[in-house]
Order: sequence, then structure tokens, then C-alpha cells
Amino acid sequence: MSGRELRERVVITGIGVVSPLGIGRKDAWAAALAGRSGAGPVTHFDASHHGAQIAFEVKGFDPLTYIDRRAARRMDRSSQMAVAAAGLAIEDAGLVIPADAERIGAVISTGNGGNATYEEAHQTLLERGPDRVSPVALPMIICNMAAGHVSMTYGLHGPLACVLTACASSLHALGEAADIIRRGAADVMLAGGAEAAVTPYAMAALDASRAMSHRNDDPVGASRPFDQARDGFVLGEGGVILVLERMDLALARGATIVAELAGYGATSDAHHITEPHPEGTEQAHAIRRALASGGIDPTSVDHINAHATSTLAGDASEIHGIITALGAQQAATIAVSATKSVHGHCLGATGALEASLTALAVAEQMVPPTINLDNLDPGCLGVDHIRTARAHAIRTALCSGFGFGGHNAVLAICKVQA
Repeated sequence: MSGRELRERVVITGIGVVSPLGIGRKDAWAAALAGRSGAGPVTHFDASHHGAQIAFEVKGFDPLTYIDRRAARRMDRSSQMAVAAAGLAIEDAGLVIPADAERIGAVISTGNGGNATYEEAHQTLLERGPDRVSPVALPMIICNMAAGHVSMTYGLHGPLACVLTACASSLHALGEAADIIRRGAADVMLAGGAEAAVTPYAMAALDASRAMSHRNDDPVGASRPFDQARDGFVLGEGGVILVLERMDLALARGATIVAELAGYGATSDAHHITEPHPEGTEQAHAIRRALASGGIDPTSVDHINAHATSTLAGDASEIHGIITALGAQQAATIAVSATKSVHGHCLGATGALEASLTALAVAEQMVPPTINLDNLDPGCLGVDHIRTARAHAIRTALCSGFGFGGHNAVLAICKVQA
């Protein structure tokens, strides 16, 4: 670790999860460790005519538990999950938000914004005409509104932003939020992402990219990162928010620190609209930048929660990137998990969900498993794939996110050493 002063270090003090693994950090972490999949047939709509008919849906989510009825009616499901997750994170952190919260802000991302609202509004336009489209449709659809609703609900007056980088969005949100704190523009930031894309158009469009699994008869076994028989990702949804704080202030108020968000690296493949570079070259550069930004010894990396969506090209390129970044000898010792096997690909929320599980792995010194890894693809050899939960000494863990368009983001999350 670099010689940063405490005021320049950023720690995670709260985790709020609304996910296919459960609601609340305790339930989500228990499900991840147990390798308990949240997959099943789509219930949000009739998917019988779709090629992909399975998803990781959030079960048992009632927005009115967290949000006033009138306000909830003006939010898309994605914003509802973001607001709920933010409340859970604030509670988990024991954070008291003052009336003049000028030093508390948020960076909350998404991939698509209000998917269901957009589809419903477009259908209304076609069937009933332009004058029947709801006046609140636009603010329910636009991508920045999850961040806006969180700030309005909890009275945050600090920096407020939304980063859109497809499936890397919420990792970029966390990295940028940490940098906002380090440069002195805020003391506390709520950061993460939300996505609710289990909708007819969104699923059809994603399936048209030929990236989704059609293992409809086996939902639990369909998301199988690194497995030789993988045939694409399974869509998920959720909202996950983390509370990031200046370390000195967190210590001063007696907060329980989960882990330190010590490094952040971002690069671009500049290669293809949907496919990663096969050698993972720029993914490797993102890993190196994340470590360098925190002054972190690369040999301290003990665990990686991989992006690993369960696509043929993506999983193999990611392993190549890890080996390139850290060397074959060290890569072979790194405990690698792909938690999308149990929670699916939650698009703009997936990075925050995986970052939360990575932070908990560091805090608990436990590595969650990759399930459904029955026959390892020879192209994914070179790391220590974790197939059952394992106690593991973790000094530094990496969490990776890669998005269509070539966006790469990596966070380095460390065990706290004051």
C-alpha cells in the first residue's frame, strides 16, 4: 500500500443489496457462499416466444417497504431498487445524514435506465397515440434518475453523477466516486448501480446479440462461467449501493469498516462493439493501473471476482488478461470466483454486486464458489478456480467489469491496515 494519508484513503462502510441472491447483505452473502443460484423461468412477462426464457429475478421485493407510495409510482423498477439498496447501505453503515449534506454525494449507474417504462410508453404511443403517453414517462426512463431519486430521497447535496459504460457501469461508478473523495470534493459517497432489464424488448435485443444462454430447461445450470459447455449469459436484475467514506472520518465516528477501496483502473479495448480483445491486453492494463493507483504490490493479489459472463470469447480472454497482468506463476495461485454463476449478469448493476461480494470476501477471508464449473475449458486454464467456498487469506482482491464497446474497469479492494 502507498503512503497515502488517512484522509486520502477510501473505505467501504455500508453495503445495500437488492439482488437475485436476496435482499440485504447478509442474505446475499450467505447465498453466494452456499453457491445457491437465484435463476428460474422468467415471471415478469410471458417469455414463451423468446429464445432465452430464463433469468435471475429479484424475488420478494416490495418497493413500498422502502419508498412512499406516491414517490414509487414515479419510479421505474430500476430506480426503486436503487433507492431501496441505498437505504439498506445507509443503515448498514450506521450513517447519519445531516440536513446540510453538502459533503455527501452519489454516483449511481445503469446500463439502460427505465427499461419497462420505455417499453410501456412506446406501446402506448403505438396503440393510443402520442397524447396518451404519461407526462412522467421521460423522467422514469432516463438513465440518471436512479441517482437523482437516491439524492432526493436521502437529501444528498454533494456531487451527483451517473456513469454509463454498459456492463462496466457500476464498477466505474465506484471507482469515480472514490476519486471524488480522494480529490476532496466529498467526504462520503453512495455508489453502485441498478438495472431492471428482464423485459420483453431488452431480453429480445440482448438475445439478438447471440450472447445469451438458451439452456431453458435447466435455469440453475445455465450460467456456467469457464465451463466447456457454456453457451452464454443469463440476464439478472438488481440494485446494489455501497457507502464509501474518507478513512479518517470513518474511524473517527467508529464505523465498522468492511474493506478499503484502494485502487481503480480503467482502459478501452478499442477493438469491437461486443467482443473483447481475445488476448485481454487492455484488461491486463486495467489490472495494472488499479494496482499502481493504490501503490499495491501485485504479489499481494490473492483473489479475483472475475467478470466471467459465461460467453465463449469473454471468459477465455479474461483469463489471458489475468495471466498477462500478473504473470503465469502468480496467476496459478490466485483464487478466482465467477459469482455470475449464482446471480447472473445484472448489466449495469453487476459490477456493484460483485464488488460487494468481493469486499465481503476480504472482510470474511472467504472465497465464494463458481458453480456449474463441471468441465473446465482448456482455454481458461491458468488460475485457481474455486468450485466450493473456501477459507482463504486475502490481502488484496480484484473485481473486474467489462462492457460492450470495449470498456474495462478494475477495482482493487484490500484488507484494512490502518
